Amino acid sequence: MSVNYAAGLSPYADKGVCGLPESFDSKDELREKVEALAQLIRNSQYLVVHSGAGISTSSGIPDFRGPKGVWTMEERGESPHFDTTFEEARPSLTHMALLGLQRAGHLKYLISQNVDGLHVRSGFPRDLLSELHGNMFVEECEKCGRQYVRDKVIGVMGLKPTGKYCEEVRGRGLRACRGKLISTILDWEDALPDKDLNRAEDASRRADLALTLGTSLQIKPSGDLPLVTKRKGGKVVIINLQPTKHDKHAHLRINGYVDEVMSQLMGLLGLAIPKWEGPTICESSAPDLKPLPAITVKKEVKKGVKKEGKGEGRKRPAEPNMKEEDEETNVVKKERAEAPADEQAKDFQVCTDSILVQTQNREPIRVERHQKEVPYPLIGVQTATQSPTAPRHSQ
Repeated sequence: MSVNYAAGLSPYADKGVCGLPESFDSKDELREKVEALAQLIRNSQYLVVHSGAGISTSSGIPDFRGPKGVWTMEERGESPHFDTTFEEARPSLTHMALLGLQRAGHLKYLISQNVDGLHVRSGFPRDLLSELHGNMFVEECEKCGRQYVRDKVIGVMGLKPTGKYCEEVRGRGLRACRGKLISTILDWEDALPDKDLNRAEDASRRADLALTLGTSLQIKPSGDLPLVTKRKGGKVVIINLQPTKHDKHAHLRINGYVDEVMSQLMGLLGLAIPKWEGPTICESSAPDLKPLPAITVKKEVKKGVKKEGKGEGRKRPAEPNMKEEDEETNVVKKERAEAPADEQAKDFQVCTDSILVQTQNREPIRVERHQKEVPYPLIGVQTATQSPTAPRHSQ
């Protein structure tokens, strides 16, 4: 995603085919293809998007194998041009359009090879995102697995220690984890993170439509995931200016700028592209549904122990007792009916608001509160409801 990122990787000879010529569909052909894509998305029950470096070039971050890509320029003995820094880069139209597709219910899962952090900073829910090659803004505890989203790049690559320690506390009175924090950025030959890869593979198997954006699909195993969808009977759509490894498997092939394609697509679907209002971290797509108050149901315990026969000690679904279920249902209905009206109203209250937090460089970050608790906290940021305190570890 960046010159800094490329320079931090270990030397590696085989970086794929670089500098292939770009081709463009005519204006009319592009419109017809985008209309076909819009219809595929309307008919889709489970859309998965695979994003590559090509969706960030309009944000000022060079790709790798394009005509002016990092590896292409390296082969020519030239230095690539870099217009911005990771911290200053803004999500592109495509980043925000993907957020709009997710919010509209079309996009079910996003799989990215990018490390620039723009998907996360755009506000895309992290529980619906696999960043297979890591994130420049995220470090992880090698002991307990907790992740920390920072407001500045980590500066360390190859899953190496960052010099910080985990502050996770599992329970009251217990000591902090204090495990070493490591970067999440992969070097050549590093294994992909199990959690992200497993979720990506599962989503690819469930998908009936795989849409690839701005990627040549040369890197394995991430580049082969769209084929999992096809083997399960789904369709593959590829949007890229250069030829890709899997063009022959595509149901639809679009040669055009991803921003232009996504702009037309959102218009055909009647969807607005969300406006970016600064770095936004959304940990979960699930609304914060408050559970019903706990209700104690007295159940008669029968005396005596039945001797287990062969196979009865195994874990298995319990056989339903219809008489006991009817009695419990009546008790629950009675106690709910007697509960105050305001408590009943709170039972299904949904929290979809957001809060602004202040980063160390004085830039506000909006954090979406769609979950009961945030498992990956922002370190070095201060919420409006907390008293200002300095972070334990420097950024």
